[in-house]
Amino acid sequence: MVTMKHIANRAGVSISTVSLVLNGRDAGRVSPEVAERIRGIAESLGYRTNRLASSLRTSRSRIIAFLSDEVATTPFAGRMIEGAQDAARALGYLLITVGISGGAKSPGSDREIMALKQYGTDGFIYARMFNQRTLLPQPLSDCKVVVADATDAAPSIVPDEHSIGFKATSHLLDAGCRRIAYVGTIHNMIAQPGRISGYMDALSSRNIAFDPELMINVESGSDEAARIPAFFDRHPDVDGFFCFNDTRAWSIYTEAIRRGLAIGKDIAVVGVDNHQVIAEALDPPLSTVELPHYEMGYWAVGKLVSMIEDMTVSPFPKEGYPIDRVPLPSLEEHSAKLDCKLRIKQSWVRPPQRT
Repeated sequence: MVTMKHIANRAGVSISTVSLVLNGRDAGRVSPEVAERIRGIAESLGYRTNRLASSLRTSRSRIIAFLSDEVATTPFAGRMIEGAQDAARALGYLLITVGISGGAKSPGSDREIMALKQYGTDGFIYARMFNQRTLLPQPLSDCKVVVADATDAAPSIVPDEHSIGFKATSHLLDAGCRRIAYVGTIHNMIAQPGRISGYMDALSSRNIAFDPELMINVESGSDEAARIPAFFDRHPDVDGFFCFNDTRAWSIYTEAIRRGLAIGKDIAVVGVDNHQVIAEALDPPLSTVELPHYEMGYWAVGKLVSMIEDMTVSPFPKEGYPIDRVPLPSLEEHSAKLDCKLRIKQSWVRPPQRT
């Protein structure tokens, strides 16, 4: 087995110098040239850190637990786990994903969290399946925790809901729409007022008066099927639809096709989620605002590591962060909000015009 002593002999330095470099504590202590030479030798010799010995010496396991409260079963939110995994790998941590359910009061979740703590887990990401106010499970009260896609007293990161509404509505305005409806949800969700405020501000920015009659809140399923046709009847002049999610956008497509209206010619539609099964399957493909699940997972791990190590992760994001993702907030923020990217998939034949 290759040891630090082998590397020190090959590099012509002390074992303590090798230890500083391979444990990431060389900044300001070892010259960059020497540190680079040591890392190169370690890689060529196939050196692997003894994590057990390291944890005994530093009281850190370099293990992060990702507590997935229903996230793992959500088709498009699984990207959050991927982002957390990429950030953990870049920062030299092992990510363990544990699926829990029942929220903060689940006895089963408590047992799993206690077991992770007994194995020396350094910190926890507590992730929910949609933006909401949440309570942390009691066993996490004395732990380093970052909350993803929800808010709590702990550091957290969520999508910028106002920017979603503003961005989606502005896109419809740019396409030529002037009578834009908002198709929302009947459920009491944090996302709703944020998206409505963005919708209203985008209209105001173009000197278009807000018309409350152009807002309809529906439940997915039979409620949509019953109420959307009546909405079309009452407002035949609507030329754009901003929908709370892609499922509601699907209902608009269905009713438009039934009436012989062409998406992208007679009306324009923008959804939210970038749900691949829906957005790509519709004809034409649905333009939609992609929720930043990958970015939330990536930032949450970066924030947690900065708390564990009591120092800012620099540079952040690390090399390898996908260039097509949205920029991440500073790790100095306590309650961070992430911008969202509009995925334009419809080709506008002409600005929507209805008579």
